[in-house]
Amino acid sequence: MVKHGPGAQNRVDVIRNLLQRFAYLGLILAAFALMMLGKAETIIVEEARARINDAFAPILEAVAEPAETVRGYLAEARQFLAVHEENQRLSEENKRLLKWQTVARQVEGENTVLRELLKFEVGPQATYKAARVISDDGGIFSESMLVYAGVREGVKNGQAVVTGEGLVGRIAGVAYRSARILLLSDLNSRIPVMIESSRARGIMIGRNEEKPILSKLPPGTIVSPGDRIVTSGHGGAFPQGIPVGQVSSVSDKAIEVTLYVDSSRLEIVRIIDYGLDGILDRDRLKTDLPKNDIPEKPVAQPVHTPIEMRTVVPKPGTERRPSEP
Repeated sequence: MVKHGPGAQNRVDVIRNLLQRFAYLGLILAAFALMMLGKAETIIVEEARARINDAFAPILEAVAEPAETVRGYLAEARQFLAVHEENQRLSEENKRLLKWQTVARQVEGENTVLRELLKFEVGPQATYKAARVISDDGGIFSESMLVYAGVREGVKNGQAVVTGEGLVGRIAGVAYRSARILLLSDLNSRIPVMIESSRARGIMIGRNEEKPILSKLPPGTIVSPGDRIVTSGHGGAFPQGIPVGQVSSVSDKAIEVTLYVDSSRLEIVRIIDYGLDGILDRDRLKTDLPKNDIPEKPVAQPVHTPIEMRTVVPKPGTERRPSEP
């Protein structure tokens, strides 16, 4: 028979107060005991931990499976949205390409008619050869590179060097097995270029820095950041239209150009022979005529002065008779 009364209630309150008072101390002692047990009996502790993990593994799996499912659905939703945006972008790009395709066909037809009308002769096709960059021959006062191709492969001084992005420079020295490339950023580099949008022509000057500058532009030329710079074809050094770079900044001091080609990452380049000698031919520095059409100086013909005819009258007494010897 259980007794109920004031005495029993007092004992319960006393036990509760003792548990509350010594609960913190008991937890510290239990943690200390577990630490000592783990140090003393490692195998027992590891086995107990493994059993606890095995016991809670199904619960964790059941909790993680819905979360993984939700995560997969969210990933699929994000991918669907990305595909939808990409589809819209490609549709718009396709419309623009179809428009430009129509314009290109019209221009191609007009170009064909004009060429036939003007009897336009297309120049010789360019030939090229690939070469590997073997050394960075640059320094503080020069920006150049060495390639493993030379006279043996038909490389000549002045040929253009390009990559898929644009112009790298030109050949400035040729040996039997190697050649030196003068980069566009070199202090000695002077390239005739033009602004593709306005067709304004000028000179791009290297300065041994990452960005060359534009100079010799016509007065009143409007230049804006982002304008595309290509070769102008003047001087016969390079053909017209090779991509060079784009205008990065415009100020009162200089117009800087960011080159399309990063010379620090070059491994393989193309050396192109356009069949042009131009300003790089030393025999043509004082003329713009083709090399084989330079007229020779006329040879001065000797001038023959006519001899003046004079009549000689003999002095009196000196005449000779026909019978005299």
